[in-house]
Amino acid sequence: MAEQPLNGAFYGPSVPPPAPKGYFRRRGHSRGCCCCLLSFFVKVIIALIVILGIAVLIFWLIVRPRSIKFHVTQATLSRFEHTSPDNLLRYNLSLTVPVRNPNKRIGVYYDRIEAHAYYDGKRFSSTRLTPFYQGHKNTTVLRPMFQGQNFVIFNAGESRTYNEQTIAGVYDIEIKFRLRVRFKLGDLKTRRIKPKVNCDDLRLPLSTLNGTTTFSTILPLKCDFDF
Repeated sequence: MAEQPLNGAFYGPSVPPPAPKGYFRRRGHSRGCCCCLLSFFVKVIIALIVILGIAVLIFWLIVRPRSIKFHVTQATLSRFEHTSPDNLLRYNLSLTVPVRNPNKRIGVYYDRIEAHAYYDGKRFSSTRLTPFYQGHKNTTVLRPMFQGQNFVIFNAGESRTYNEQTIAGVYDIEIKFRLRVRFKLGDLKTRRIKPKVNCDDLRLPLSTLNGTTTFSTILPLKCDFDF
């Protein structure tokens, strides 16, 4: 009797077809290309950084940029009176401030110059000076003047400090310059930047004698120039 074939017989999982020739070699080659490309970009970035650093160094060696220098060489405080009932501060202050550009190849455009006067951290007056251009290795003298009256409130501690300094006849004044400048190198001009100049620790005597204002020259006070 002939044997009948078995229906639904299980012969195990199907065997996947073999991978075509060169399959694994192509995958390895793709990964190698990605690594080479990444390495190339890294080398390019490092080269650009090195070139930029060399360019900055060469520029610095040629131009030798130096900071602008502000000094207070003369000051007069002929009036400084604060009255309690109306909280008015009456003042008359004038300064002489030479500004030195020590650079050999860089000029400076002072597009905006504001001078602010402070007493005990309170601003009591401001003035705007005339814009100008300053050539290299050049000194320009600024003469800001603060005159008038302003509403200033002192607390108990500030009033005590003011009274003590009034008895001594010497007041602690701060002058702050706020600038908008551009630098010029040859035909190139930078964008406007806003450096700050602070002239602190000015101890100014009230210089009046028989109703006549007398100028008291102080030792040059170097101001802080900060970008």
